[in-house]
Amino acid sequence: MGDVTVLGAGAAGLAVAAQLKARGVDCVVLERGPGVATSWRGRYDRLRLHTIRGLSGLPGFPIPWRYGRWVRRDDLVRYLEAYTERFGIEVRTGTAVQRVEPGADGWSLRLEDGSERPARTLVVATGYLHTPVVPQWPGLQTWTGTLVHSARYRNAEPFRGKDVLVVGPGNSGAEIATDLAEGGAASVSLAIRTPPHIVRRETAGWPAQMNGLLLGRLPERVFNTMAASVARMEMPDLRPYGIDRPAEGLMTRLRTRRYVPVQDVGIVRDVIAGRVRPVGAVQGFTASSVLLADGTSVQPDAVIAATGYGTGLRDLFDDPSLFDETGVPLVHGGPPARPGLFFVGYDVTLGGMLRQAAIESRRVARTIRSRS
Repeated sequence: MGDVTVLGAGAAGLAVAAQLKARGVDCVVLERGPGVATSWRGRYDRLRLHTIRGLSGLPGFPIPWRYGRWVRRDDLVRYLEAYTERFGIEVRTGTAVQRVEPGADGWSLRLEDGSERPARTLVVATGYLHTPVVPQWPGLQTWTGTLVHSARYRNAEPFRGKDVLVVGPGNSGAEIATDLAEGGAASVSLAIRTPPHIVRRETAGWPAQMNGLLLGRLPERVFNTMAASVARMEMPDLRPYGIDRPAEGLMTRLRTRRYVPVQDVGIVRDVIAGRVRPVGAVQGFTASSVLLADGTSVQPDAVIAATGYGTGLRDLFDDPSLFDETGVPLVHGGPPARPGLFFVGYDVTLGGMLRQAAIESRRVARTIRSRS
């Protein structure tokens, strides 16, 4: 059937490989890390999936019931390891690809050790959350305190007794702020540039993920109105505590910025109780202070930048026309972006990225099989 190479042994890459094997197409998965699920292994200790177990499994092998409804990080890693073994997926770990270029018969992969590997068909599944991004704030080079990206945060122990500023009120930032408040930080501030949409993880057993799946096809204006109404009914008004209501509708922000709402796993409680203090957006740094957009400043011992990720794909390919301004492939999730080139796992939906990766893996495998 030809040489098929998959880049990335995360959920999307493993799902594609399993679906290809089920259709009689052999492939090899190249992974830069020491094992499958490298990105998941490096996330913070208390992380659980924000999607329910029953809607997060990959094709052909559901996540085991014993892992509970909200699957822990370590259990997801165990599941992906078992998935790899169950389908006999060939994964070559410690294999970093530095460059992808058109080849004589498909694509040519330049590896970190200087060697090259041909691939007649290439599936790129290196992940939407691939490369940590820290904004280059003015004065950052003069800062004498601790600065880490959320990708390197594990737990609150190193920050016990310290004043900590978390930058970014997304899911990671909100959960890390709560972890710090519970874990003994002297004080926790949360820098907010754009007010977040906050939803309950579940209401009377009904998960927020199901709302996204059932209502996601509504017209944008209708969805925005419904989401705002639900938020007012479910969530307390946080304006007195320093968090404004979002001015932009949830579906609009998803479409324009690939944004998903913050699932409340304690941040609302901690803000109201004063354990997490919302502050303005970061504008710059001095040697000992962080300057905020409202003209004030804070003097934390440590700053945790929950400021997002890039795909890293622009550094991998020499063809900028493949990607939008954020580095996300313009064509992904099914059809080829170029002959013999596919991208999987770069779509952000309210139904969950794991569920979406499972859907896309079937599409891509069908397309490759039909063209083989």
